[in-house]
Amino acid sequence: MDKESKSRFLKVYQNLPLSERKNVILLIDNENNKEPVSWNVAHLEIEQETKLGEKILNKLIQLNLI
Repeated sequence: MDKESKSRFLKVYQNLPLSERKNVILLIDNENNKEPVSWNVAHLEIEQETKLGEKILNKLIQLNLI
């Protein structure tokens, strides 16, 4: 996982109001299903450097959210 991208995410995440962190920010395709991902879920996945976390991070950058 790219450290610079992870750092960009953390800067945005840390500046979000607590109530905003519960909101859905994107949908991830998972075996013909679209699953909602909140800021909190994204944070957990990115911190653990999972494959899903990397996918989320790339999507957030692609959508110019971070």
